[in-house]
Amino acid sequence: MCLQPGQDGLLAGWGVFSTIKVAAGVLFEFERHWARLNRDADSLRVPFPWDIESLRSLLLELVEANRAYDATLRIVVVRNAGTMWAGANSCGPADLLAFTASRRQWGASARLGVVANARHAGSQFAGSKTTSWAHNLVWLEEAHLRGFDEVVLLNERGEVSECTSANIFAAFGAEVLTPPLSSGCLPGVTRDLLLETIQVPSCRVREATLLLEDLERADGIFITSTTRDLLPVSQIEGLSIGQNHAARNALMDAFALHQTGYCGKLNQMKGTQV
Repeated sequence: MCLQPGQDGLLAGWGVFSTIKVAAGVLFEFERHWARLNRDADSLRVPFPWDIESLRSLLLELVEANRAYDATLRIVVVRNAGTMWAGANSCGPADLLAFTASRRQWGASARLGVVANARHAGSQFAGSKTTSWAHNLVWLEEAHLRGFDEVVLLNERGEVSECTSANIFAAFGAEVLTPPLSSGCLPGVTRDLLLETIQVPSCRVREATLLLEDLERADGIFITSTTRDLLPVSQIEGLSIGQNHAARNALMDAFALHQTGYCGKLNQMKGTQV
């Protein structure tokens, strides 16, 4: 593929993306990633002509070519039609980019700074995973300069929303709470699994509005993403937080079992088809 110098999707950040875990050669929870990509592309008027199986097939070809059987895969769809900057010789109204990388090591826990007014919960595009990502990168870089790993992003109402590339959860005894989508947070795939699929008898996971003072009352806090799984939080700027990660540990065990079962089932199906 040859990207034109005036590719408007790249110049304007007019595109959508997702980061997928490749585990044992399987695109983990690809159905959820595809559904979110499709939904965000429709919201942002980005052409998305791939059905789920054709896109899965293309990405698995990349995994095989790179021998990236346990890796991270980034898929990006950028618009290339509709403005004076669109590439004249484009093969289509959108360009598909995908690449793999080794899994990143995040350490044993995360230290979080805090950024106010960083999410606009009332925006039409709140919760969309768009390639207009520079503000998140600036907040993340500033966090690193201040000795943090990530930041808690507050919305215009002062509510906890998410991190730049992770959702946040707080445990209160048997209840584990995460901000609702109305906070402006992204509907992360790992977040959805904990809310909808992962079952632990000792925990109830649900959505609830959270403020910084709620995080300070929590027994323990963790963040989730495709690349982090469930990562404990050891520090939040300006707060004294609990370090009881029993709920997180139980959920992490259940999550790992779910991943093993999901990947094993797909590999078994693939072997049967062959």
